[in-house]
Amino acid sequence: MHALPLSTDPATPARRWGPWLLAVGLGSLLLRALIAWKLPITGDEAFFWWWGVYPDWGYSDHPPMVGWFNAALGRMLGDSTFVMRLPAVLLPLLVGGAIGLALRGLDRERAAVAVLLFWLTPIGLLQVLMTTDIPLALWSALSVAVLWQAERRARLDGRALALYALAGLFLALAFLSKYFAVLLGLAYLAHFALFRRERLAGFALLLLVALIGPALHLAWNQAHCWPNVMFNLINRNEGEVFEWRKPGLYLGMMVYLLTPGAAWLAWRERGRLGAALGAHRLLACVVIVPHAVFALLAFKKVIGLHWVLAFYPFLFALLAFVLPRAALRKAVIAVAVFGGLHVLAALGVMASSLAHWQRSSLYPSIVRSVKTSELLAQVEAPGVIVMASAFTPASIYGHARRHYMPVFGTGKFHSRQDDQLVDFADFEGHTLRIIVGNKPVDPARYADFFDQVRAFSVQQDGATFHVIEGQGFRLAAYRLGVLAEIDRRYYQIPRMLPMSDCAFCQRLCGAVRCSGAEPPVPVPALPPAQAPRAPLRLAEALRAPAVPAQAPASAAPEGGAE
Repeated sequence: MHALPLSTDPATPARRWGPWLLAVGLGSLLLRALIAWKLPITGDEAFFWWWGVYPDWGYSDHPPMVGWFNAALGRMLGDSTFVMRLPAVLLPLLVGGAIGLALRGLDRERAAVAVLLFWLTPIGLLQVLMTTDIPLALWSALSVAVLWQAERRARLDGRALALYALAGLFLALAFLSKYFAVLLGLAYLAHFALFRRERLAGFALLLLVALIGPALHLAWNQAHCWPNVMFNLINRNEGEVFEWRKPGLYLGMMVYLLTPGAAWLAWRERGRLGAALGAHRLLACVVIVPHAVFALLAFKKVIGLHWVLAFYPFLFALLAFVLPRAALRKAVIAVAVFGGLHVLAALGVMASSLAHWQRSSLYPSIVRSVKTSELLAQVEAPGVIVMASAFTPASIYGHARRHYMPVFGTGKFHSRQDDQLVDFADFEGHTLRIIVGNKPVDPARYADFFDQVRAFSVQQDGATFHVIEGQGFRLAAYRLGVLAEIDRRYYQIPRMLPMSDCAFCQRLCGAVRCSGAEPPVPVPALPPAQAPRAPLRLAEALRAPAVPAQAPASAAPEGGAE
């Protein structure tokens, strides 16, 4: 293996970085593939997996791209968790390739180092989860890389215009992945407004093509209760207040993502930052604008690590141009050591057994993900519909059963796909078993919604899971006690947003709007026969297969009462 190159001549080191790029790229790919194969599905992934089962132009919480990815992969390669994670496994190679191709015309050595730094980070080495951030990062990187090529053309000719249009198309696809693509659009706006006014025609074409994404998105939202707008702009932001710890957390998170060693080198060479930003203005805008917006938001909200994943790879491109050539090798070593420690920790976790986690507070959640089928076998029974009390377990249980599992109760402001898919009128009179988690729940809380209620618990690998069984589900009571509360909490849709339809409100009150209407539409306690019906009925698919099954001995109601 070649020693890490250390030279002031950019031509020779650029060639010598090649073996390291090949080794790290291939090695990290195999590592991510192994983790993706071994790691049980997570709650978010299971939730997005169901988006692929029901292809649509939109879903709750976020735009539809991750659902489209999952739908395409599931139909072409199968519905395994590993197949679903393939885009995440390949993402660092694709993003790194886009960055490398964009930068290699400027400086081949620094382009190689930028890619290598990104690949050696903990995220670059270990991230395998298939979430909305994966397509966002992919399309964003491709958009920036193509725009970079368009900007390097001397004339605004046909080829340049085609590149601007393609950059806009990738930006549209990024928007159809997650709203954070707007920040990339703002970065482009800053670049053209401040530095490239002579290319405003190219930017106008880029913007025109990019607007295809929002147009499709808004058309779907206005016919489905505006779930993305309500989640991202209203419901998730209620109660957020300023706290000094929040910007501190954001700063610490960015140091972690950049890695402490690389952050220290960047700080030491901060005097070179201005020259690098001035020489690479598009890169400067792509780095500064999104991270500055997140910094401002951090004064009110805790910025999640995954929020910045589409933008932080460009930090390494900027770092590669800030550092002197003699420091590039030090940066690679520092990032490699930090990433390597995370790899050792990850391998240690993978080598552990379930028993090693028994004293952890996470143990019930781990059992739920690792022993899902065994746990569900203790709860299922012929003619019984199984549900969960929260969206994360419901998604995981449903994925294991390959039957969509509804949430019984109000849930939270996020992951409200049930409101689109499930009509509780289908469950009128049926027996439901609700897995409520590892903490006991008073069955009296459910008494209004059933003719009879009992509680029992099951044991799985030493973890206790509590279940509420309700016989004779009462739709009218549930509509007034739960669905009306969901409407009050999460469907206060502003009047300025036009709506052509809303399946949840139609089922609840027979109108496009219930709450927020002028005057408010009442929620009548309609008899079950008159209750509005959803276009998609899931009750038959949700019933457990009619195979002989006995309730486990541990399923006796708590307190000994039958």
